[in-house]
Amino acid sequence: MNVYITSTGSHLPGPPIANDEIENVLGLVHKKPSRLKKKILESNGIVTRHYAINQQHETTISNSEMAALAGQNCLDGAGLPKSRISMLSCATSQGDLVLPGFGSMVQAEMQIPDVELHSAHGICSCSLMALKAAYTNLLAGEHDNALVVASELCSRLFKSSRYEVVNSDKPIDFNAEFLRWMLSDGAGACLLQTKPTAKSFRIDWIRSYSHADAFPVCMSVGAPSDSNDQRSWQDFASYAEAEAAGALLIRQDVRLLDNIVKLGVDGFLRLIDEGRVKPADIDHVLCHYSSDYFRSRIFDMLTVAGVAIPQQRWYTNLYTRGNTGCAALFIMLDEFSKTQKYKNGDQIMCMVPESGRFNTAYMKLTVVEKT
Repeated sequence: MNVYITSTGSHLPGPPIANDEIENVLGLVHKKPSRLKKKILESNGIVTRHYAINQQHETTISNSEMAALAGQNCLDGAGLPKSRISMLSCATSQGDLVLPGFGSMVQAEMQIPDVELHSAHGICSCSLMALKAAYTNLLAGEHDNALVVASELCSRLFKSSRYEVVNSDKPIDFNAEFLRWMLSDGAGACLLQTKPTAKSFRIDWIRSYSHADAFPVCMSVGAPSDSNDQRSWQDFASYAEAEAAGALLIRQDVRLLDNIVKLGVDGFLRLIDEGRVKPADIDHVLCHYSSDYFRSRIFDMLTVAGVAIPQQRWYTNLYTRGNTGCAALFIMLDEFSKTQKYKNGDQIMCMVPESGRFNTAYMKLTVVEKT
């Protein structure tokens, strides 16, 4: 039995926000422009992105609503009524509520009845975790279709007020400010079926390698600003105290970030050794690199290893859609499928590196045109 991605969908909230408009939306921290914004934006190469909050810091659409719109957009493209959905698998880094699971909230928002449900929690690669759960269910014969949705709403964490409540007479530390200029909001969806449609992507395999046993935390929410303080945000006497200690800020330990390229390339080389990938046969690459800074480093390492794939075969919409975390690959695949040229038999390599505690997920697709 084969499993196919037969339709894709996406939703990006609000208008595109240019670089010089970001602080109009997120706000000035202590009424002062950021000293780091220009440097980080020049490095990541992002020109526009989307936010689900407005200039008054009001949430204009919830995470589950974005997910539902992306899912419905996907189903509309397939002409499949939601009552026919057999499994719903959802991914996000942070839902609107701590509990219940994100999948439950998306199911309720879409009003999908009597469905088998799965929620994947993580950072960037949890979208492929959610997709693999659906893929293996279909392979096992449990279902003949599944809707997979990944959605991120991180802008609520970047409001200036979040930083102003932290007890510190020092400027915002770089690790806490870094992601403010990197991440944005959006949702993407894929419909999986056991029979192809006119033009589908056959899933050949999905594989991931986690290195959480070997590396410290690189990207996180829930730890205080003081690295010597080992408490979780839940260990404080109150949520207000946790917030004042900086435990609700999202952080990236930039000293560890270069590992993400090395580990991603190492995993690719392992797949070649296993016979899963032949670089010369890959026609398209969809890689969720979070910043343009990593693009040349990936190419350089692949070239040194003798397994480079020509740059003209790589597709990304990072620069116009922004870094949308776990939703990025699905948003990318949706735009690729609707705007790019590909033909029957083309092989597509998808890669999603995650810096949380370093997990890299890979998927290979083959274009199938049904005559």
